[in-house]
Amino acid sequence: MALRCFLQAKIHNAKITEANVKYRGSIAICPKLLKASGIMVNEQVDVYNSTNGNRLTTYVIEGKEGQICLNGAAALKGAVGDNVIIAAYTYLTPDEIENHKPIIVIVGNNNSIEEIL
Repeated sequence: MALRCFLQAKIHNAKITEANVKYRGSIAICPKLLKASGIMVNEQVDVYNSTNGNRLTTYVIEGKEGQICLNGAAALKGAVGDNVIIAAYTYLTPDEIENHKPIIVIVGNNNSIEEIL
């Protein structure tokens, strides 16, 4: 049975609060955003920079409240104040597809949760 890849969770319209090229890699994400989205520490995510069009794949570490920090080489793909979308994906069997609903977290000021879809 073939698996197909679908969106599992998305953090939409977060703002980069830090970019640290000297760190060894990953993206630090606010714990409240992680909990709301179901995205887990060490999980692979794609980051889409809505400000400059850059895209990257990395893994998650838990950040501080309100924090979205690109680390390592990823820090070269965005700047403080850029808007980003952070997406995690999952593989589903054909039987799982029909009932699958991703979690979408819409982010407001200071990377606070505005809405969960």
